[in-house]
Amino acid sequence: MAHRFEIWKDKAGGFRVRFKYNSETLFSTEGYSSKASAQNAIEPIRKSGPDAPTEDNS
Repeated sequence: MAHRFEIWKDKAGGFRVRFKYNSETLFSTEGYSSKASAQNAIEPIRKSGPDAPTEDNS
């Protein structure tokens, strides 16, 4: 699979989510105190991501 979400534990002990495409990290989230909160952060991205508009600021 070329793209995926990863949940990982940061140095401070918080849980974060990062989105990778072809092993390159495109973005990561803020730290969450629980793994469940990190998992919940993924759903809104999945729901709204494909229909997100493109903003050209060039």
